[in-house]
Amino acid sequence: MPETQPIAFDDFLKVDVRVGRIISASPFPEARKPAFRLTIDLGPEIGTKSSSAQITRNYTLDELPGRLVLCVVNFPPRQIGPMMSEVLTLGVPDADGEVMLIAPDRAVPLGGRLY
Repeated sequence: MPETQPIAFDDFLKVDVRVGRIISASPFPEARKPAFRLTIDLGPEIGTKSSSAQITRNYTLDELPGRLVLCVVNFPPRQIGPMMSEVLTLGVPDADGEVMLIAPDRAVPLGGRLY
């Protein structure tokens, strides 16, 4: 992996990452790559947002509701097929390059900002 260039702390603060809870997950057959439609509660300040997530290899629809996730909430909405994805749900690659969701390891208030 190439070395990344340093950024200023103020640049990091521009990316607004918040904790949310998946309240529903459904198939998204219209997506180009296998994905699920997620509805995520990001707390009272931000509300409920939608996200398309390419997580079909490591997760089933039944296990997603109730799960905490981290989301970038200040990217512009993005049209993905027929849906508007309002937040970017964050993950890291597993050994096969498939997405594993990132989440706090304990219960935290919804909408809490990453710092």
